[in-house]
Amino acid sequence: MSILIRDALLDGRVESVYIEGDRIREIGKKIEADTVIDGKNMALLPGLVNVHTHAAMTLFRSYADDMKLQDWLQTKIWPAEAKLRPEDIYWGTKLACLEMIKSGTTCFNDMYFHMDMAAKAVQEMGLRAVLSEGFIDMRDREASEESLKKTRAVTEKIAAMRCTRIVPAWGPHAVYTVSQESLRALKQLSDETGYLLHMHLSETQKEVEECKAETGKSPAKYLEDLGFLSDRCVMAHGVWLDSTEIAALARTGAKVVHNPVSNMKLAVGKAMPYAELRRAGVPLSLGTDGAASNNSLDMFQTLKFASLLHKFASNDQTAAPTKEIWEMGTIGGAKALGLDCGRVEEGALADLILVDLRRAFMVPNHDLYSNLVYAASGDCVDTLICDGKVLMMNRQVEGEEEILEKASSAALDVTRRASHG
Repeated sequence: MSILIRDALLDGRVESVYIEGDRIREIGKKIEADTVIDGKNMALLPGLVNVHTHAAMTLFRSYADDMKLQDWLQTKIWPAEAKLRPEDIYWGTKLACLEMIKSGTTCFNDMYFHMDMAAKAVQEMGLRAVLSEGFIDMRDREASEESLKKTRAVTEKIAAMRCTRIVPAWGPHAVYTVSQESLRALKQLSDETGYLLHMHLSETQKEVEECKAETGKSPAKYLEDLGFLSDRCVMAHGVWLDSTEIAALARTGAKVVHNPVSNMKLAVGKAMPYAELRRAGVPLSLGTDGAASNNSLDMFQTLKFASLLHKFASNDQTAAPTKEIWEMGTIGGAKALGLDCGRVEEGALADLILVDLRRAFMVPNHDLYSNLVYAASGDCVDTLICDGKVLMMNRQVEGEEEILEKASSAALDVTRRASHG
């Protein structure tokens, strides 16, 4: 199967791009192809990479907003999650994939439950994903053994699918929900398999203070001293990182995923130390978090919030410039996940989007990256290609109506079950 994208704007010039199989094969030659896409008045760009989310939480979008964090978790989210069934995860993930396709995301890094069902949804929707079964043992030995058994089984199921677009990972939730013994066990599994470790880190001040009180160390330093941190660690949030944690992350090659929209909505208390992390050389990428704590999986919103938050927090209009933020949302995410996407170059994976430059908010086009970060929304994405296959053209996605209907029904069912105990 081959695709020719003809006469699209690429790096400031009009080019044609030839795709064969799952790769970009030629740039600049108008070769014949099975499918020809007219790229006139379109910008050809790498698909966005969402490096931290909980996809099936689309089912809880708008379910419980504007609440105190602990009330939100304890009275709404956790009781509802306790009622989730495998088929709910399937339809919630399909809805997330649909939303991501419609808003330009070609790859995402997900942590949740029943992830074999998430993998089934991703396989059918055609996106690229790194999937980890959320691991929580609350430091209970019996729960630890059961959770290790479950996470191994789910990870093996995902690997057994042999889908090149779907990669398993290990998902320890956080230092306050996973025992030291389990952290060591999961690190060993990562060493043996080469799979990433996807974890929340230093998201709230409370998390940091409790870790220091219990261990005498900040969370990242605690993890480093456990031998847990490595360049396979993808750490979400990093809002309350101190200088010792930043140094630990830099030493070990661990990556940090910035989630500005979720952080602001949940009022975690400060902005992630963006400039300090960059100066230390810690690799940075972007994520939306789940739709319960963001409401949207549109990475264009995340691009804008990331840039504006750090300008505001630092009182510096030059902070977090647009090209830097765009690269965090594309090649930065790809590198964090160890994937050969996030760029439009010969030989790279064909994970691409066409952005409609005729949309009112994209005119005039003095600076494409400024428009993409400050003006655009996911609605500007006309066409999306993942792994060399067209998943959306003219904003049409196959099976959209069924996904909306079934996911809506699943969301109502799970919240009804939760409200009845």
